[in-house]
Amino acid sequence: MLAARSTERAAPLAARFDIPDVVDDWHRALDRRDVDAVVICTPDDTHEEIAIAAAAAGKAILLQKPMSRTVASCERIIAAAERAGVDLQVSFMHRYFPEVVQARAWLDEGIIGRVHSIRIRNATPGPDWGDWFFAKSNVTGGVVDQLGVHGIDLALQLCGDIRDVSARVSTLVPKRRLRDGRTIAVEVPDTAFANYTFASGAMAAHEMSMVEIAGCDRFRLELYGENGTMWLRSERGPLAVRAPARFGDGWHCPVFPPVAFGQLHHRTWLEGVAGRAPRLPTAHDALRGMQVVEAIRRSSAADGAAMRVGAMQQ
Repeated sequence: MLAARSTERAAPLAARFDIPDVVDDWHRALDRRDVDAVVICTPDDTHEEIAIAAAAAGKAILLQKPMSRTVASCERIIAAAERAGVDLQVSFMHRYFPEVVQARAWLDEGIIGRVHSIRIRNATPGPDWGDWFFAKSNVTGGVVDQLGVHGIDLALQLCGDIRDVSARVSTLVPKRRLRDGRTIAVEVPDTAFANYTFASGAMAAHEMSMVEIAGCDRFRLELYGENGTMWLRSERGPLAVRAPARFGDGWHCPVFPPVAFGQLHHRTWLEGVAGRAPRLPTAHDALRGMQVVEAIRRSSAADGAAMRVGAMQQ
């Protein structure tokens, strides 16, 4: 079943994936006894209401990032899922890319040694097909919430907890022209620069933009360690590593077999729902990420002053 605000607009998507039932009220999907799990990919400000209702209805949940607009909202969603005993996952598809899986394995092996510094880029021209991305009532933090959370999640997965943040955000393009010809006011940040200090002592620079003509391919991530360097999704390909002790001189660039986009991500979720694999703690990962997002907001509001991650929740 596909629930959307407009059944007419949803019809092509339903036809593409052979979905027989299309409705314009998401409550009807939760009322169906033959629906065991739901994917929630609605605007950010609707996540809490729908996710809590889905948990109460006993549905397993895959919730689009960002999990919600605030730490407190994320905590309420997690509490609702725990009360209902349902599986709650948050969609961070980048961590399932083959190059990220391999990079994490190599980092665990220590082939580049202790990581000293990280550079992360999340940059696109920005979505031109929906006005809600640029409304503060829908997306509190703009580019940080919509793009930056991907880089934050990768940083947390690969390098551990972020201890403190110093950041600035800005709206560099205050008006945007959408694909349908409308010109709208931009109420949220479209550009952000953040510096992170990790619990390990490593430092990171994170660049986020929704105003770049070319941007980058999903993300770019560079890791610099005491014994080597690792680049993901760069001009050297999906993954390139310079680790003399393992691969000798020069760059080693593994080749990955093609994988259907999103396949590993959704297979992992469904196997967890079916009990064939462990359920992952992605909801708590998303909560940690939102603590970083809120630290970015506080730091920017304080003219770039360093902010402890999670300090307001302690």
